[in-house]
Amino acid sequence: MSLNILIVGNGGREHAITWRLSQSSSVKHIYVAPGNGGTALESNVTNVPELSGAPEHFDQLQKFAVEHSIDLVIPGPEQPLVDGITSIFTKVGIPVFGPSAKAAQMEGSKAFSKVFMDKHNIPTAQFANFTDVDAAREHIKNCDYKMVLKADGIAAGKGVLIPETKEEALAGLDEIMVAKNFGSAGDEIVIEEFLEGDELSILTFSDGYSFFNLPAAQDHKRIGDGDSGLNTGGMGAYAPAPIATSKVIAKINETIIKPTIDGMRQDGFPMCGILFTGIMLTPSGEPKVLEYNVRFGDPETQTVLPLLTKDTDLAQVMLACAEHRLDSVKIATVPDLYSTTVVMAAGGYPESYGKGDKITVKKSDDENVHIFHAGTAVVNGDVVTAGGRVIAATATASSLKESVNKAYAGVDLVSFDKKYNRKDIAHRAFRDSEKVGGVTYADAGVSVDNGNLLVETIKAKVKSTARPGADSDIGGFGGLFDLKSAGYSNTDETLLVAATDGVGTKLRVAQIMDIHDTVGIDLVAMNVNDLVVQGAEPLIFLDYFATGKLDIEVCAKFVSGVADGCIQAGCALVGGETSEMPGMYDAGHYDTNGTSVGAVTKGKILPKIEEMGAGDVLIGLTSDGIHSNGFSLVRHIIDSSDFTYHSTAPWTDSGRTIGEEVLVPTKIYVKQLLGSINAGLLLGLAHITGGGLVENLPRALPKHLQAQIDMNSWEVPAIFKWFGKQGGVPYDDILKTFNLGIGMVLILKKENVDAVLHNLKEAGETAIVIGSLATRPEGEEGCVVSNVEGLY
Repeated sequence: MSLNILIVGNGGREHAITWRLSQSSSVKHIYVAPGNGGTALESNVTNVPELSGAPEHFDQLQKFAVEHSIDLVIPGPEQPLVDGITSIFTKVGIPVFGPSAKAAQMEGSKAFSKVFMDKHNIPTAQFANFTDVDAAREHIKNCDYKMVLKADGIAAGKGVLIPETKEEALAGLDEIMVAKNFGSAGDEIVIEEFLEGDELSILTFSDGYSFFNLPAAQDHKRIGDGDSGLNTGGMGAYAPAPIATSKVIAKINETIIKPTIDGMRQDGFPMCGILFTGIMLTPSGEPKVLEYNVRFGDPETQTVLPLLTKDTDLAQVMLACAEHRLDSVKIATVPDLYSTTVVMAAGGYPESYGKGDKITVKKSDDENVHIFHAGTAVVNGDVVTAGGRVIAATATASSLKESVNKAYAGVDLVSFDKKYNRKDIAHRAFRDSEKVGGVTYADAGVSVDNGNLLVETIKAKVKSTARPGADSDIGGFGGLFDLKSAGYSNTDETLLVAATDGVGTKLRVAQIMDIHDTVGIDLVAMNVNDLVVQGAEPLIFLDYFATGKLDIEVCAKFVSGVADGCIQAGCALVGGETSEMPGMYDAGHYDTNGTSVGAVTKGKILPKIEEMGAGDVLIGLTSDGIHSNGFSLVRHIIDSSDFTYHSTAPWTDSGRTIGEEVLVPTKIYVKQLLGSINAGLLLGLAHITGGGLVENLPRALPKHLQAQIDMNSWEVPAIFKWFGKQGGVPYDDILKTFNLGIGMVLILKKENVDAVLHNLKEAGETAIVIGSLATRPEGEEGCVVSNVEGLY
């Protein structure tokens, strides 16, 4: 069967449905009335912008459906269903995935649904319904539980008040029933018990008899992080929610879903379509119904539809529901797959906000990242903002954490003026669930148990960095080092040298790519390379890792990288600090810092400025790539281009992504250099970090000397040429930003060149004579690079 389908609506829910249906082999064409800027982009889809789900368009919609041989109609929002849109099409023999107007009262009237629940013994909050304001006032005055006030009818998600006192409740009653702030929706009011616990959203396909639940989702209604601020239509969701265990779902099916489906049929208004059940999982473990919706939720739809298996034909499932034969089709979700949606809103939402701002969306190379439009429109060929909740990023992955990270990577692909999104979607899934009386440290977002588990996880790896002088046994309050055991017996001639540094914004790329071990090596490299330029041997290292919520797997990968870096440098990882700071860092983000301590005898301290002179030679040691500096420029160039970090790197045929290429860690130069340092063959060293060659080399030179470097001495790696050309970076700027293929520069006398080159070759190091020292002309820079023109 080849179906023509008509979808009514223009939100993110409708775009997600359109997206999934467009993949169906049984769908011929999809019409969306009125549609949005996203539905227009899907294959075999036509927007019908002149029509909507308003009652004044019902006859036109029916005529359109007949003229275009529509085989199935899918109303998206609740209002058309409450207004009776289903019967408009069934009168002319067109199936509708959606309930009758009578069944839609389960959403259209909160009082009606509460009476239904009471009749069928479906667990819900205590309640009372009132059409008389004086009777409602008397009830409030005598009520002995915290109350929730709900306007009976549809009020765009705003007709619910949660007063803290009886005085606030009485004022809220007047707002709803006297001032009519929610219009006719306040003709009747539901006063019910305030339920506490965790909310779940269950979306259930039903044909009136049988049913199938999609994975349980959790929505985020509040506008601000930490569930603060005003209520919205939904700022994000994730599924399956970890609290929805198989035991919990079985109880929900037994006490809520099945009795609801059976009760609606028995009462003469079967549920044909999708039943959305909002559930509160109370502290006692008993699930109770908060509300019913009779259509897909938003943003839950964007979250759960990507979890369907590829061989589940959504069009056939919907048609089967409409034709009361759901058990005749196959429907399944992918096991152990998680989905997260992050909604991006217009600045000012849910209060006043602007419209008409141009939206740009970069294409993701990850097929599991999807962008769903909601409040968007096409104006003069441009997609622009046209609503409060503008657009959403959804991602699936094998773990919830990864799906969250990918969703936020999707958020980074979308740009429009005053874009706003919450940064903590799925935070409830990652909190520590153990509570032992009162408010615990875990309740505040910090898990001591997780910290202890991390220590146990990384102990063996850290132990592998042990060296003479330190055993690298972590878990205490500090690290000890024995200088004599390390060979520094003459402590009167031994100086300690320390360095501290971080990795910078390269960390953001690591977080986007979910690659965390390489930046651990970077952290060590940035510190120990700064020690060796002073002639010091790195002895011990300590790291600092700070995050909003500790992810043991991520932190363990990072520390593993730190340990690998320490092994390369020959120093011991003797300790560190892992700091969990809720509210300081966004979901999936972390920062890090490291400190290294080394030793040098007084006669080997570098640089030996007084021994340097014109004619001394400069030897460059090749870098492994961008290392750890210049990433603010790297990120700006990528963000301003059509590329993402998941794009295949265009400068190489390695098949690796841009993210993987730029995350290649900083080379550690310690062991290659110590032999020449100890033999007294070097006058100085310059670690080429931020500032590039032109600013780092002069720091190792006396004021009267100038480093003269010939760019023709080595082949600048293609990665630097690509970024320079892609960003249109002036040569002067790229010289001051990137290492351009030289990560360390050695300064030495001519007569020592052969010996040093031999030592480096023995150590497996690629070394190149790149220039020499000369007398510095007055007024000139301390480093001059020639033959830069034509670099890219």
